[in-house]
Amino acid sequence: MLSIGDISENVPVVTLKTKSSDVNIIFEEQPNLEGIVVAKDNKPIGLVMKAQFYKKISVKYGFDLFMGRPIELVMDTKPLLVDYFDPITKVSSLAMDREQANLYDYVVVTKNGNLQGIVSIKNLLIKLAEEQVNQAMYTNPLSGLPGNVLIEEKISEYLINRDREFSLLYIDLDHFKEYNDTYGFKKGDLLLKEISNLLSKNVLLNNYDSSFVGHIGGDDFVAILPHFYYQQISQLLITEFDIRLKQYYNEIDWKNKFVYTKSRNGQFSNVPLVSLSIAVVTNKQNVFHSIEDISKIAAEVKTKCKEIDGSCYICY
Repeated sequence: MLSIGDISENVPVVTLKTKSSDVNIIFEEQPNLEGIVVAKDNKPIGLVMKAQFYKKISVKYGFDLFMGRPIELVMDTKPLLVDYFDPITKVSSLAMDREQANLYDYVVVTKNGNLQGIVSIKNLLIKLAEEQVNQAMYTNPLSGLPGNVLIEEKISEYLINRDREFSLLYIDLDHFKEYNDTYGFKKGDLLLKEISNLLSKNVLLNNYDSSFVGHIGGDDFVAILPHFYYQQISQLLITEFDIRLKQYYNEIDWKNKFVYTKSRNGQFSNVPLVSLSIAVVTNKQNVFHSIEDISKIAAEVKTKCKEIDGSCYICY
């Protein structure tokens, strides 16, 4: 998903002591300019939108009162400031939640507290619409979660920004094929939707704004946490999954804790109930250079998970 910094652009920047008459000249020389940022030591402290500027100086005595004096008397001292890495979906919600008078003001973008640029509401809405179309194109039709293209984009964001903490949870279902063969694809699809709901609830709703959940395909899912506190999330997923699993089996199979069906080797045997394997990879002590590096390690961890009976999680 695009971050707001990806679509930011530069506009003229002035200081607190810049006179309103000088700002007026800038607006006259750049007729398409909608606003100007006021900054001190490269830290944004105010915003002057053209419409508001001329509204103030056009009132009775406004020209005489403001035109020869510092812009700090006219500027908006509380513009909407957002971080470079904030997703555009979050920023659009913040922007639309402003007072009517400020609804179309620039959004000011910062990076490490310093001024990075601005985003106009027009560009924000255009990019948001494009992003929603792209997400619809690359969303798994069964779960409604982002698919492989968006998953790779999200992982790449963390690989590029090496200072950002992350925990990647690769999740899949053990013995899911045998379940499908026994209970049918329709019941199997419902179980996959159950997993997507569990991930959305425990990762997206009860976590950070930049958390991510995706559906790789089949019974494989991924969750990305912007921190190292994966233990609690993993345990919540396992606990809730084991509770909800009962409704997907008949009484006999649930009591036996196995299904007598054809296993992967083609022979009939007692196959354990479906369980959840969560392979965790973090950058706490490791540096990854590519998605392939992470995928290879995750595959190794998943193999170890599958050697354990029942649901479990293991961190590399």
